[in-house]
Amino acid sequence: MSATPSLRERKKAMTRTAIQKQALRLFLARGYDSVTVEEIAAAARVSHMTFFRYFPTKEDVVLSDEYDALIAGRISARPANEPDIEKVWRAIREGLDLVYAANRDALLARTRLILGSAALRARQWEQQRATERLIAAALVASSGPADDEPGLRARVVAAVCLAAITIAVETWAESNDARELPDLIDQAFVALGNELSPVHG
Repeated sequence: MSATPSLRERKKAMTRTAIQKQALRLFLARGYDSVTVEEIAAAARVSHMTFFRYFPTKEDVVLSDEYDALIAGRISARPANEPDIEKVWRAIREGLDLVYAANRDALLARTRLILGSAALRARQWEQQRATERLIAAALVASSGPADDEPGLRARVVAAVCLAAITIAVETWAESNDARELPDLIDQAFVALGNELSPVHG
Protein backbone atom coordinates (compact mmCIF):
# COMPACT_ATOMS: atom_id res chain seq x y z
CA MET A 1 0.00 0.00 0.00
CA SER A 2 1.36 3.44 -0.91
CA ALA A 3 2.21 5.81 1.92
CA THR A 4 1.66 8.81 -0.36
CA PRO A 5 -1.36 10.87 0.78
CA SER A 6 -4.33 10.76 -1.57
CA LEU A 7 -5.66 13.89 -3.27
CA ARG A 8 -8.55 13.94 -0.79
CA GLU A 9 -6.15 13.72 2.17
CA ARG A 10 -3.99 16.51 0.75
CA LYS A 11 -7.04 18.74 0.26
CA LYS A 12 -8.17 18.08 3.83
CA ALA A 13 -4.70 18.94 5.14
CA MET A 14 -4.68 22.16 3.11
CA THR A 15 -8.11 23.16 4.43
CA ARG A 16 -7.08 22.44 8.00
CA THR A 17 -3.91 24.50 7.59
CA ALA A 18 -5.82 27.38 5.99
CA ILE A 19 -8.32 27.49 8.87
CA GLN A 20 -5.55 27.50 11.49
CA LYS A 21 -3.57 30.15 9.62
CA GLN A 22 -6.53 32.50 9.35
CA ALA A 23 -7.56 31.88 12.94
CA LEU A 24 -4.09 32.72 14.21
CA ARG A 25 -3.96 35.87 12.06
CA LEU A 26 -7.30 37.09 13.45
CA PHE A 27 -6.46 36.19 17.04
CA LEU A 28 -3.17 38.07 16.89
CA ALA A 29 -4.80 41.10 15.31
CA ARG A 30 -7.87 41.35 17.55
CA GLY A 31 -7.42 39.05 20.53
CA TYR A 32 -8.67 35.50 21.03
CA ASP A 33 -11.94 36.39 22.77
CA SER A 34 -12.96 38.95 20.13
CA VAL A 35 -12.93 36.56 17.17
CA THR A 36 -15.86 34.26 16.34
CA VAL A 37 -15.86 30.91 14.60
CA GLU A 38 -17.95 32.42 11.82
CA GLU A 39 -15.29 35.07 11.20
CA ILE A 40 -12.54 32.46 11.06
CA ALA A 41 -14.55 30.36 8.62
CA ALA A 42 -15.22 33.36 6.40
CA ALA A 43 -11.54 34.32 6.36
CA ALA A 44 -10.60 30.74 5.41
CA ARG A 45 -13.40 30.66 2.80
CA VAL A 46 -15.19 27.69 4.33
CA SER A 47 -18.55 27.32 6.05
CA HIS A 48 -18.77 27.34 9.83
CA MET A 49 -19.95 23.71 9.60
CA THR A 50 -16.74 22.87 7.77
CA PHE A 51 -14.82 24.56 10.58
CA PHE A 52 -16.46 22.24 13.11
CA ARG A 53 -15.64 19.17 11.01
CA TYR A 54 -11.96 19.99 11.50
CA PHE A 55 -12.04 21.58 14.95
CA PRO A 56 -14.75 20.71 17.51
CA THR A 57 -14.26 24.01 19.39
CA LYS A 58 -12.61 27.39 18.90
CA GLU A 59 -9.92 26.38 21.39
CA ASP A 60 -9.00 23.39 19.24
CA VAL A 61 -8.02 25.57 16.29
CA VAL A 62 -5.15 26.88 18.45
CA LEU A 63 -4.30 23.79 20.46
CA SER A 64 -4.70 21.01 17.90
CA ASP A 65 -1.59 19.64 16.21
CA GLU A 66 -0.03 16.32 15.20
CA TYR A 67 3.07 16.53 17.38
CA ASP A 68 1.90 14.10 20.08
CA ALA A 69 1.57 11.16 17.71
CA LEU A 70 4.90 12.05 16.09
CA ILE A 71 6.71 12.15 19.44
CA ALA A 72 5.07 8.96 20.72
CA GLY A 73 6.16 7.11 17.59
CA ARG A 74 9.73 8.27 18.01
CA ILE A 75 9.80 7.31 21.69
CA SER A 76 8.56 3.81 20.85
CA ALA A 77 11.38 3.46 18.32
CA ARG A 78 14.19 4.44 20.72
CA PRO A 79 16.61 1.72 21.97
CA ALA A 80 15.10 -0.33 24.79
CA ASN A 81 18.16 0.13 27.04
CA GLU A 82 18.21 3.92 26.73
CA PRO A 83 17.15 5.76 29.94
CA ASP A 84 13.50 6.78 29.72
CA ILE A 85 14.16 10.48 30.27
CA GLU A 86 16.70 10.45 27.47
CA LYS A 87 14.20 8.67 25.20
CA VAL A 88 11.70 11.47 25.65
CA TRP A 89 14.38 14.14 25.25
CA ARG A 90 15.78 12.67 22.04
CA ALA A 91 12.30 12.08 20.61
CA ILE A 92 11.25 15.67 21.37
CA ARG A 93 14.39 17.05 19.74
CA GLU A 94 14.02 14.84 16.66
CA GLY A 95 10.41 15.92 16.25
CA LEU A 96 11.27 19.57 16.84
CA ASP A 97 14.05 19.41 14.25
CA LEU A 98 11.47 18.38 11.65
CA VAL A 99 9.14 21.34 12.20
CA TYR A 100 10.95 24.13 14.02
CA ALA A 101 12.66 25.98 11.18
CA ALA A 102 9.54 26.13 9.01
CA ASN A 103 7.03 26.72 11.81
CA ARG A 104 8.96 28.70 14.44
CA ASP A 105 7.03 31.97 14.16
CA ALA A 106 3.62 30.30 14.10
CA LEU A 107 4.56 28.07 17.04
CA LEU A 108 5.77 31.07 19.02
CA ALA A 109 2.60 33.03 18.23
CA ARG A 110 0.42 30.08 19.29
CA THR A 111 2.36 29.69 22.53
CA ARG A 112 2.00 33.36 23.43
CA LEU A 113 -1.68 33.22 22.55
CA ILE A 114 -2.21 30.25 24.86
CA LEU A 115 -0.31 31.87 27.73
CA GLY A 116 -2.42 35.00 27.37
CA SER A 117 -5.82 33.26 27.44
CA ALA A 118 -7.34 31.63 30.52
CA ALA A 119 -9.65 29.51 28.36
CA LEU A 120 -6.78 28.20 26.26
CA ARG A 121 -4.60 27.51 29.29
CA ALA A 122 -7.39 25.46 30.86
CA ARG A 123 -7.83 23.39 27.70
CA GLN A 124 -4.09 22.97 27.35
CA TRP A 125 -3.97 21.48 30.84
CA GLU A 126 -6.54 18.88 29.76
CA GLN A 127 -4.52 18.11 26.64
CA GLN A 128 -1.32 17.71 28.62
CA ARG A 129 -2.92 14.93 30.63
CA ALA A 130 -3.67 13.12 27.38
CA THR A 131 -0.11 13.77 26.16
CA GLU A 132 1.24 12.38 29.42
CA ARG A 133 -0.68 9.14 28.93
CA LEU A 134 0.50 8.89 25.32
CA ILE A 135 4.15 9.35 26.29
CA ALA A 136 3.82 6.85 29.14
CA ALA A 137 2.35 4.25 26.78
CA ALA A 138 5.18 4.87 24.30
CA LEU A 139 7.76 4.37 27.06
CA VAL A 140 6.19 1.07 28.05
CA ALA A 141 6.16 0.03 24.38
CA SER A 142 9.86 0.89 24.09
CA SER A 143 11.16 -0.50 27.39
CA GLY A 144 8.57 -3.05 28.41
CA PRO A 145 6.51 -2.92 31.62
CA ALA A 146 8.38 -2.27 34.87
CA ASP A 147 7.94 -4.17 38.13
CA ASP A 148 5.64 -1.59 39.68
CA GLU A 149 2.02 -0.56 39.73
CA PRO A 150 0.99 -0.82 36.05
CA GLY A 151 2.59 2.04 34.19
CA LEU A 152 3.41 4.04 37.34
CA ARG A 153 7.08 4.64 36.58
CA ALA A 154 6.36 5.52 32.95
CA ARG A 155 3.65 7.96 34.02
CA VAL A 156 6.00 9.64 36.51
CA VAL A 157 8.71 9.97 33.85
CA ALA A 158 6.20 11.35 31.34
CA ALA A 159 4.91 13.89 33.88
CA VAL A 160 8.34 15.23 34.87
CA CYS A 161 9.43 15.40 31.22
CA LEU A 162 6.32 17.37 30.31
CA ALA A 163 7.03 19.75 33.19
CA ALA A 164 10.53 20.34 31.81
CA ILE A 165 9.15 20.91 28.31
CA THR A 166 6.49 23.31 29.60
CA ILE A 167 9.07 25.41 31.45
CA ALA A 168 11.30 25.51 28.36
CA VAL A 169 8.39 26.58 26.14
CA GLU A 170 7.22 29.26 28.57
CA THR A 171 10.78 30.60 28.93
CA TRP A 172 11.07 30.75 25.15
CA ALA A 173 7.79 32.64 24.78
CA GLU A 174 8.85 35.16 27.43
CA SER A 175 12.39 35.69 26.11
CA ASN A 176 11.55 38.35 23.49
CA ASP A 177 13.30 36.31 20.77
CA ALA A 178 16.53 36.19 22.78
CA ARG A 179 16.46 32.38 23.09
CA GLU A 180 15.68 29.46 20.81
CA LEU A 181 13.37 26.63 21.85
CA PRO A 182 15.65 23.69 20.92
CA ASP A 183 18.42 25.10 23.13
CA LEU A 184 16.02 25.61 26.02
CA ILE A 185 14.66 22.07 25.64
CA ASP A 186 18.21 20.74 25.85
CA GLN A 187 18.99 22.83 28.93
CA ALA A 188 15.79 21.73 30.66
CA PHE A 189 16.46 18.04 30.03
CA VAL A 190 20.10 18.27 31.08
CA ALA A 191 18.97 19.89 34.33
CA LEU A 192 16.32 17.21 34.82
CA GLY A 193 18.68 14.39 33.89
CA ASN A 194 21.38 15.58 36.26
CA GLU A 195 18.92 15.12 39.11
CA LEU A 196 17.04 11.99 38.08
CA SER A 197 18.94 9.99 35.46
CA PRO A 198 22.37 9.75 33.77
CA VAL A 199 21.47 12.01 30.86
CA HIS A 200 24.30 13.84 29.14
CA GLY A 201 24.29 16.53 26.45
